[in-house]
Amino acid sequence: MLHVARRYGPGLLFALTVTAVGFAIHERFDTISPLVASLVIGVLIGNLGVIPKACAPGQKFASKKILRLGIVLLGTQLAVSQVIDLGGKELLVVVGVVAITFFGTTWLGPKIGVSPSLSLLIATGFSICGASAVAAMDGVVEADEEEVTYSIALVTLCGSLAIILLPLLRNVVGLQDASQFGAWVGASVHDVAQVVATSSTAGRDAVESATVVKLSRVVLLAPLVAMMGFWVKRSTSRYTAKATTTKVSAVPMFVVGFLAMIALRTSGVIPDGWLSILKTIEQWCLAIALVGLGSEVKFTKLFKVGGRPLLLALISWSGIAVISLLGVTYIA
Repeated sequence: MLHVARRYGPGLLFALTVTAVGFAIHERFDTISPLVASLVIGVLIGNLGVIPKACAPGQKFASKKILRLGIVLLGTQLAVSQVIDLGGKELLVVVGVVAITFFGTTWLGPKIGVSPSLSLLIATGFSICGASAVAAMDGVVEADEEEVTYSIALVTLCGSLAIILLPLLRNVVGLQDASQFGAWVGASVHDVAQVVATSSTAGRDAVESATVVKLSRVVLLAPLVAMMGFWVKRSTSRYTAKATTTKVSAVPMFVVGFLAMIALRTSGVIPDGWLSILKTIEQWCLAIALVGLGSEVKFTKLFKVGGRPLLLALISWSGIAVISLLGVTYIA
């Protein structure tokens, strides 16, 4: 036990400290996700070259093991009843938006010169739930740290722009109804915090509608990751540079855990009073994991990725906004 503490303690303490700063920034500026704040700080410190080598094992542990725990706990925030309450037409819009965005982005990426693994990460982040989804899919494809960070940066950039642009476009596109506007936001914006920030400009009804639609997209994370797990297992050399040394699990155990938590939440076994606490633990786990991941990223390698991923992200972002608007307007 003492050996384990000595091996992983320094890195975990570093990640925990940075995460505390990230949450402090979130408390001061509530539109900034604590996950993104923690990631950015981790990247900046990592590029200063001041992190002791003794922190490396703990950083790796955070970016892998604690990440998976965070994804599992994310399932406690979802109940099948929330999805059912949407109704058939709304569910059709959610599934359609996710499917078109995901498959369209993964198809387009390689066509414009973006690697299949980076295209897959961008597609997952934009179609499901931002940084959390990118991190979950990384558990399947074993992408480079730079690709993961680039994906999170792009999805954060576009989600931040959505906070400004979507409320301005509300009247232009004819969504005067608050619930309808909230559904559009929930179907097209990526991070949950960004969804709340964007929809709050139209009031409480918009926030409630946006949150339910958004959580319905998150439910699709597990089947999407599981599906890609099977696909990557058959096409490993295409999606990871570690094809000869990495054993890819078709259905990662953290996905099974994620589904198990949804089942427990749906069954009512988890008391409502625990949900807020579990949400906080989940957010801290994901933020700590992103610190561990971000601190290993180097700007020199990140710049080599180029501008094509940005183009792919902008196309994907525009696509999901238009598709979800059409769905909310003509189907839901």
